[in-house]
Amino acid sequence: MKMSGGVEWALHCCVVLTAADQPVPAARLAELHDVSASYLAKQLQLLSRAGLVASVQGHAGGYRLTRPAEQITVLDIVEAVDGGAPAFVCTEIRQRGPMATPAEACTAPCAIDRAMRAADEAWRQSLRDITIASLARNVTGDYGPGVFTGIRGWLAAP
Repeated sequence: MKMSGGVEWALHCCVVLTAADQPVPAARLAELHDVSASYLAKQLQLLSRAGLVASVQGHAGGYRLTRPAEQITVLDIVEAVDGGAPAFVCTEIRQRGPMATPAEACTAPCAIDRAMRAADEAWRQSLRDITIASLARNVTGDYGPGVFTGIRGWLAAP
Protein backbone atom coordinates (compact mmCIF):
# COMPACT_ATOMS: atom_id res chain seq x y z
CA MET A 1 0.00 0.00 0.00
CA LYS A 2 1.46 3.32 -1.02
CA MET A 3 0.11 6.53 0.46
CA SER A 4 0.83 10.09 -0.54
CA GLY A 5 3.11 12.30 1.51
CA GLY A 6 0.03 14.35 2.29
CA VAL A 7 -1.15 11.60 4.65
CA GLU A 8 1.99 11.95 6.77
CA TRP A 9 1.67 15.73 6.84
CA ALA A 10 -2.02 15.57 7.75
CA LEU A 11 -1.35 13.08 10.55
CA HIS A 12 1.39 15.26 12.03
CA CYS A 13 -0.90 18.30 11.89
CA CYS A 14 -3.75 16.50 13.63
CA VAL A 15 -1.43 15.30 16.39
CA VAL A 16 -0.15 18.87 16.87
CA LEU A 17 -3.71 20.19 16.97
CA THR A 18 -4.35 17.98 20.02
CA ALA A 19 -1.88 20.20 21.89
CA ALA A 20 -3.13 23.54 20.62
CA ASP A 21 -5.11 25.80 22.92
CA GLN A 22 -6.26 27.97 20.00
CA PRO A 23 -6.81 27.41 16.26
CA VAL A 24 -3.47 27.12 14.46
CA PRO A 25 -2.87 28.89 11.13
CA ALA A 26 -1.82 26.63 8.26
CA ALA A 27 1.32 28.72 7.77
CA ARG A 28 2.33 28.10 11.40
CA LEU A 29 1.79 24.34 11.02
CA ALA A 30 3.88 24.39 7.85
CA GLU A 31 6.64 26.31 9.61
CA LEU A 32 6.62 23.90 12.56
CA HIS A 33 7.08 20.93 10.24
CA ASP A 34 9.29 22.74 7.71
CA VAL A 35 7.02 21.77 4.83
CA SER A 36 5.46 23.63 1.91
CA ALA A 37 2.70 25.93 3.16
CA SER A 38 0.72 25.67 -0.09
CA TYR A 39 0.87 21.87 -0.18
CA LEU A 40 -0.02 21.60 3.49
CA ALA A 41 -2.96 23.96 2.97
CA LYS A 42 -4.34 21.51 0.39
CA GLN A 43 -4.12 18.66 2.92
CA LEU A 44 -5.87 20.78 5.54
CA GLN A 45 -8.63 21.60 3.04
CA LEU A 46 -9.13 17.87 2.43
CA LEU A 47 -9.34 17.29 6.19
CA SER A 48 -11.82 20.15 6.43
CA ARG A 49 -14.01 18.73 3.65
CA ALA A 50 -14.03 15.41 5.50
CA GLY A 51 -15.19 17.17 8.67
CA LEU A 52 -12.05 16.30 10.67
CA VAL A 53 -10.78 19.85 11.12
CA ALA A 54 -12.51 23.20 10.97
CA SER A 55 -11.16 26.46 9.70
CA VAL A 56 -11.70 29.40 12.03
CA GLN A 57 -11.62 32.81 10.33
CA GLY A 58 -10.31 36.05 11.74
CA HIS A 59 -7.25 37.41 13.54
CA ALA A 60 -7.00 34.38 15.84
CA GLY A 61 -8.01 32.02 13.05
CA GLY A 62 -6.56 28.76 11.94
CA TYR A 63 -7.42 25.09 12.17
CA ARG A 64 -8.75 23.00 15.03
CA LEU A 65 -9.98 19.44 15.35
CA THR A 66 -13.76 19.14 15.03
CA ARG A 67 -14.12 16.37 17.59
CA PRO A 68 -12.07 14.76 20.34
CA ALA A 69 -8.85 13.13 19.14
CA GLU A 70 -10.13 9.80 20.52
CA GLN A 71 -12.84 9.91 17.84
CA ILE A 72 -10.57 10.53 14.84
CA THR A 73 -8.77 7.51 13.42
CA VAL A 74 -5.74 7.20 11.19
CA LEU A 75 -8.06 5.64 8.61
CA ASP A 76 -10.20 8.80 8.72
CA ILE A 77 -7.12 10.83 7.82
CA VAL A 78 -5.93 8.44 5.11
CA GLU A 79 -9.35 8.38 3.45
CA ALA A 80 -9.71 12.17 3.68
CA VAL A 81 -6.37 12.75 1.96
CA ASP A 82 -6.01 9.78 -0.40
CA GLY A 83 -9.62 8.64 -0.77
CA GLY A 84 -11.34 5.45 0.23
CA ALA A 85 -10.87 3.35 -2.89
CA PRO A 86 -9.62 -0.19 -2.28
CA ALA A 87 -5.95 -0.87 -2.92
CA PHE A 88 -6.79 -3.72 -5.32
CA VAL A 89 -9.45 -3.81 -8.01
CA CYS A 90 -10.11 -7.16 -9.66
CA THR A 91 -10.37 -6.97 -13.45
CA GLU A 92 -11.53 -10.59 -13.85
CA ILE A 93 -8.38 -11.58 -15.69
CA ARG A 94 -9.47 -15.22 -15.33
CA GLN A 95 -12.07 -14.48 -18.03
CA ARG A 96 -9.42 -13.56 -20.62
CA GLY A 97 -7.04 -15.40 -22.91
CA PRO A 98 -7.14 -18.79 -24.56
CA MET A 99 -8.05 -20.59 -21.31
CA ALA A 100 -10.66 -18.03 -20.22
CA THR A 101 -13.24 -19.08 -17.68
CA PRO A 102 -16.73 -18.25 -18.99
CA ALA A 103 -18.35 -15.32 -17.20
CA GLU A 104 -21.31 -17.46 -16.14
CA ALA A 105 -18.91 -19.77 -14.27
CA CYS A 106 -17.48 -16.86 -12.28
CA THR A 107 -20.19 -16.65 -9.64
CA ALA A 108 -17.86 -15.79 -6.76
CA PRO A 109 -14.69 -13.74 -6.42
CA CYS A 110 -11.52 -15.66 -7.25
CA ALA A 111 -8.89 -16.62 -4.67
CA ILE A 112 -6.68 -13.69 -5.63
CA ASP A 113 -9.50 -11.18 -5.25
CA ARG A 114 -10.50 -12.70 -1.89
CA ALA A 115 -6.91 -12.58 -0.62
CA MET A 116 -6.40 -8.99 -1.70
CA ARG A 117 -9.73 -7.85 -0.25
CA ALA A 118 -8.91 -9.56 3.05
CA ALA A 119 -5.52 -7.85 3.16
CA ASP A 120 -7.09 -4.48 2.37
CA GLU A 121 -9.67 -4.93 5.12
CA ALA A 122 -7.00 -5.98 7.64
CA TRP A 123 -4.96 -2.89 6.76
CA ARG A 124 -8.02 -0.66 7.11
CA GLN A 125 -8.99 -2.24 10.43
CA SER A 126 -5.47 -1.69 11.73
CA LEU A 127 -5.67 2.01 10.82
CA ARG A 128 -9.22 2.21 12.21
CA ASP A 129 -7.88 0.96 15.57
CA ILE A 130 -5.36 3.82 15.90
CA THR A 131 -6.68 7.20 16.97
CA ILE A 132 -5.07 10.61 16.84
CA ALA A 133 -5.17 10.54 20.66
CA SER A 134 -3.16 7.31 20.76
CA LEU A 135 -0.63 8.77 18.30
CA ALA A 136 -0.30 11.82 20.57
CA ARG A 137 0.32 9.54 23.57
CA ASN A 138 3.00 7.72 21.58
CA VAL A 139 4.63 11.03 20.63
CA THR A 140 4.75 11.91 24.31
CA GLY A 141 6.31 8.51 25.02
CA ASP A 142 8.86 8.97 22.22
CA TYR A 143 9.89 12.53 23.05
CA GLY A 144 9.06 12.90 26.73
CA PRO A 145 6.24 14.45 28.73
CA GLY A 146 7.22 18.03 27.88
CA VAL A 147 6.89 17.71 24.11
CA PHE A 148 3.39 19.13 23.86
CA THR A 149 4.15 21.89 26.35
CA GLY A 150 7.00 22.92 24.08
CA ILE A 151 4.82 22.73 20.97
CA ARG A 152 2.05 24.72 22.70
CA GLY A 153 4.56 27.41 23.66
CA TRP A 154 6.04 27.54 20.15
CA LEU A 155 2.59 27.82 18.57
CA ALA A 156 1.64 30.66 20.93
CA ALA A 157 4.83 32.65 20.26
CA PRO A 158 4.60 35.50 17.71
